[in-house]
Amino acid sequence: MKVLRTPDDRFANLPDFNYAPHYTTVRDEDGTEIRIHHIDEGPSDAEPILLMHGNPTWAFLYRKMIPGLLKSGKRVIAVDLVGCGRSDKPAAKPDYTLARHYDWMSKWLTAMNLQDITLFCQDWGGTIGLYLVSAHPERFARVIAANTGLPEGQGESEFMKMWVGMMRAATTFPFPMLPQGMVHKLTDAEFAAYMAPFPSDEYMSGIISFPLLIAVQSDNPGVPLNKAAWVSLEKFDKPFLTLFGALDPVAKGADVAMQKRIPGAKGQPHHVFPNAHHFIQEDVPEGLVAHILKFIKSTS
Repeated sequence: MKVLRTPDDRFANLPDFNYAPHYTTVRDEDGTEIRIHHIDEGPSDAEPILLMHGNPTWAFLYRKMIPGLLKSGKRVIAVDLVGCGRSDKPAAKPDYTLARHYDWMSKWLTAMNLQDITLFCQDWGGTIGLYLVSAHPERFARVIAANTGLPEGQGESEFMKMWVGMMRAATTFPFPMLPQGMVHKLTDAEFAAYMAPFPSDEYMSGIISFPLLIAVQSDNPGVPLNKAAWVSLEKFDKPFLTLFGALDPVAKGADVAMQKRIPGAKGQPHHVFPNAHHFIQEDVPEGLVAHILKFIKSTS
């Protein structure tokens, strides 16, 4: 497997994101070594808050939330999915499968040996994060899911049909569409920071491939994996909270489905932000931090 690595100088002088990079190397099933990036702030012996992003973003998405979370005294970790941010990027689109994403991040999680995790996950960070919860429930103290879900081939929405169809033949990612997923108006520097991991189209195979891996079609190869994950999630009785954006067309209704199926979601203070879109971290960061910290305090 050919693997690309974004040059470090692409990440110089990012707005409001001056955090030291940390790296963990995992080995793919074919023997290829893949380096996964995360930021790691706060006391190393404190309980961790793990932040997982979606497509096509990276840990930079959490820049507005990290300072507020750190004030709680917790350890804050924001990881970049493989193919994103400062993590390595397999070069070919067929290199990316749902099974591989699950395997890569499971290996990262166990290598980090994190315990008593508070997980905040959005979009693909949620799909992969929820799988991690299903596979390693003993490592998680509580979960907050935002604008995400774990589909089982129930069918495509009109939005998803459009998105998957558009990306199936794509050779570059349509970054001009990114601001459409948020109410916040990106500055030029913020938009450039989202583009920073991708010096050219050849670095974009991972983010182009993600839409094709969403297991919404009944014959999608990821359906059996997600069905198996749900067997575990339907037994997860630790605190589980949903924080969704009312304007998000991507994961609409997934919050209600999770509230019904996951035992730990019963009686929790679930919330829908009326003025938040898909990239909820950009739109209501202070509100998210307040809900997260209140949730941690009430369930500790």
